[in-house]
Amino acid sequence: MTSTTGSTPRQDPDDRQQDGRQDGRQDGRGPNARGGIGDGPVRTRTETAEDDRAESLAREPVATTLTGIVPGTDDGGRPRPDAPLVAVTGVTGYVGGRLVPELLTAGYRVRAVARHPDRLRGHPWRDQIEVAEADVSDLEATRKALTGVQVAYYLVHSLGSGRKFEATDRHAALVFGQAAREAGVERIIYLGGLYPEGEDLSPHLASRREVGEILLASGVPTTVLRAAVILGSGSASFEMMRYLTERLPAMTVPRWVRNRIQPIAIRDVLRYLVGSASMPHEVSRSFDIGGPEVLTYEQMMQRYAAIAGLPRRVIVPVPVLTPRLSSHWVGLVTPVPAGLAKPLVASLVHEVVCDEHDIADLVPDPPEGLVGFDRAVRLALQRVQDSAVSTRWSSAAVRGAPSDPLPSDPDWAGGYLYADERRTEVDASPAALWRVIESVGGTRGWYSWGLAWRVRGLMDRVVGGPGLRRGRSNQDRLVVDDVIDWWRVEEVQPGRLLRLRAEMRLPGLAWLELRIEDVDGADGSGEPDEGSPTDPRDDERWTRPPTVFAQRALFQPHGLAGQLYWASVTPFHGIIFGSMQRNVAQAAERAERARRTPAVASR
Repeated sequence: MTSTTGSTPRQDPDDRQQDGRQDGRQDGRGPNARGGIGDGPVRTRTETAEDDRAESLAREPVATTLTGIVPGTDDGGRPRPDAPLVAVTGVTGYVGGRLVPELLTAGYRVRAVARHPDRLRGHPWRDQIEVAEADVSDLEATRKALTGVQVAYYLVHSLGSGRKFEATDRHAALVFGQAAREAGVERIIYLGGLYPEGEDLSPHLASRREVGEILLASGVPTTVLRAAVILGSGSASFEMMRYLTERLPAMTVPRWVRNRIQPIAIRDVLRYLVGSASMPHEVSRSFDIGGPEVLTYEQMMQRYAAIAGLPRRVIVPVPVLTPRLSSHWVGLVTPVPAGLAKPLVASLVHEVVCDEHDIADLVPDPPEGLVGFDRAVRLALQRVQDSAVSTRWSSAAVRGAPSDPLPSDPDWAGGYLYADERRTEVDASPAALWRVIESVGGTRGWYSWGLAWRVRGLMDRVVGGPGLRRGRSNQDRLVVDDVIDWWRVEEVQPGRLLRLRAEMRLPGLAWLELRIEDVDGADGSGEPDEGSPTDPRDDERWTRPPTVFAQRALFQPHGLAGQLYWASVTPFHGIIFGSMQRNVAQAAERAERARRTPAVASR
């Protein structure tokens, strides 16, 4: 596609200023950057200082380098009442969840379009935005959600949801384009995939291309941003590379590890997304977006290993690993399940390098330059180490995953709800007990028979489920819609209730409730007693033991298979949930004793 902006011809990369490195790489992208493949250079002292400065700048909102392009905020740092209203779909996903605060900082009013608005409750920006409930496959609901909107971001896809994801994405794009046109939206912005022209594409990339073409043909001016591998803490591509490199000092790999890729940092993706909202009306086209370097996947793993302080990896490409076999291998080694790894791996069969950088005519590159591979990896690892990963690939609820809330009256609905219930009186304050409850899963485990959990997690991964490797993004706090291993947080009442919904492969729906009750039997679903804080994490006054720890495992079976499943696992509940009950209680009591000891010693 060609630009309709009448912009000046792009300067040839050979005429651009060199970035000062000694490996021959340039600031240009596209075919002329072929010589840019190589391992990381040795940095001089000046270059190190410049990188440190760039890393500091990379922590600032992207709007700081978009002055004159974005509306800007009022004196209080909030969008002005007359600022353009933008709608964002996919707000529970990896990119959408990071885009919303960037748009607010840039001065846009934001309306989040979500199938399940309740899942936004835990986000810090929830009170600063409008929320509209709509599924993008529902024309009437989507048209209503887009009414009054100037710019609409389309950030939804069905990747990893099954064999029919192409048809699902095609239908959703057609509906969204029609709804946007009928609602009077002035621009659609879509983040798609970078792909080579003239090749038979993988199903994933072919679907991304098709969605972009549908939106461009919708009658609404559309910006399609095409990106390859996105580097950032929590992205599926980054996590796949990270775990493969960290866990396998030596590996046999498919030949595609030597294909050329032009990765891009999530910060630069967000910058292009925000800057695209102000494009002139006559612009309606695709733009290739990529970082300043072209690398092979093998070189990305080697450079990641160097940055992470790991020995150089032994990587041996072999011709026998097909994308299907590779995806199962990736699914076993990394947290990314095979269902999601398969389309990602199949896309790596193609060389994905930018053919143009026309986006810079409308959204200029930042003064410090685009974020390079090494810098992007360092920033991502720092966020992982600081438990400051704001969104992850697992943030989005995958279509087809269990999403029904806990039924309030299953018998009335004609079903069954089996329960395993346990209660233990704990010699610890509610605050001490809640801290243990809120920290379950991830690296801390489940306070019970660890081998049984690992075996069950492996079984789930073999059949395409998430298993235990999704972990958790924050080790200490939880909000609604957070992921913990194969669970998703359905409800959090700090100091009272944690309800988890299973997303593992089951012949039914399952939940796990961990509650704090008063000794007199008041359950954790109600309001706290008078004088008790609503959030014991922030108030040490709630310190009156004893406390009751209540635990419920619930299962709603689907058909005979579900009935048989419950019967088969019931004998193990005493071992797994019984030990969990005891160990959580003991951990809370140890924490309580540790809290009391300094107080006694100081008297």
